[in-house]
Amino acid sequence: MKISYALLPCLTVVAMAFLASCGKDNDSNMAKMEVRLTDAPGDYKAVTLDVRQVEVNVKGDDIDPKGWQTLTLLKPGAYDVMSFTNGNSALLTSADFPAGRISQIRLVLGTNNYVTTKDGQVYDLKTPSGQTAGVKLKVDADLSKNVTYALVLDFDVAKSVVERGSWKPGQDKKERFLLKPVIRTVANAVAGGIKGMVTPAAAQPTILAIRTSVTPNDTVSTTSDAMGGFLMRGLPAGAYRVEFKTVSPYKNAVATPITVTNSQISDIGSVKLD
Repeated sequence: MKISYALLPCLTVVAMAFLASCGKDNDSNMAKMEVRLTDAPGDYKAVTLDVRQVEVNVKGDDIDPKGWQTLTLLKPGAYDVMSFTNGNSALLTSADFPAGRISQIRLVLGTNNYVTTKDGQVYDLKTPSGQTAGVKLKVDADLSKNVTYALVLDFDVAKSVVERGSWKPGQDKKERFLLKPVIRTVANAVAGGIKGMVTPAAAQPTILAIRTSVTPNDTVSTTSDAMGGFLMRGLPAGAYRVEFKTVSPYKNAVATPITVTNSQISDIGSVKLD
């Protein structure tokens, strides 16, 4: 890594993929996890799940109710899982978790689940279990602090929607299909981060992490805290240039190249701005 000190020109950002402020994100013992819903295709036009709650077991104790952490859904309600195939997914929630091992997740469904067949007919999906207690799924993932993970719930439509063999046209439509969720869980690190210190702390620079390995460049910004520390997490893997912008009498600086991987936080150490 090379750090150069110079008066940087005013940064003009053109056609960047995003500009996000990370804030004064302190180095902590927390990881971030996104819970996403995706689908293995089935022979239906639509399969709609009424997703009401997601809970994660953070203690590994299935008996202790305090071991379950309830997550706030971005949008509780109907999700057509057939819309989330071929790499697409629905973001259910995003939250911070204590670093360490998680063993289980619980998906709680409401009663408004239904299937639309290829001929456009809509049938209720009766759920023998999982509506109130929730569908428990094994995860077995180790979360590292400050790293962002995606926990993907891969819903297998072909196995989850069960047609009663005894059902015949003209009978109660509510009795044709049962919902017996078969869901595979996959937890992957999807982002890392950059941390460091600036001296003197009073410089309080604006810090820009610019991902140079993509075109156009992605840029994320933050500021240092009262002690001079900074942490930018949720950064996709790649090569970065980190720019420190200050005002007189302090000096601007550039640190490059910085390599970010999905599974760790890259520490660039102390950067002098005087």
